[in-house]
Amino acid sequence: MDDRELLRYAYAAFNARNVDAALATMHPDVDWPNGMEGGRVLGHEAVRQYWTRQWTLIDPHVEPVDFTPLDDGRMSVDVRQVVRDHEGSLLADQRLQHVYRIEDGRIRSMEIVEAPV
Repeated sequence: MDDRELLRYAYAAFNARNVDAALATMHPDVDWPNGMEGGRVLGHEAVRQYWTRQWTLIDPHVEPVDFTPLDDGRMSVDVRQVVRDHEGSLLADQRLQHVYRIEDGRIRSMEIVEAPV
């Protein structure tokens, strides 16, 4: 699977709350942003705990819109992120960029960047 397919699969697994399938796309020592509380989490178990905690508080849905390979080998993904509370009320609807480093067919790291206006 190429990088775009890998990332589409990872987003679909995240949106389906299939943490095992999402983690299967990641390097065991993945470096992942904690977009909710700040900082970073490292490794599958830390990502699992972060997402599990996040999903008890909010209902995020992140849809990839466009993929742009960067000169340094990373992949930038423009996403639309819609966040609701568990009653369905809209908390956020925003465009962001996620920038990935992919090594040997697995996500090694991700950064969240505000999308240009």
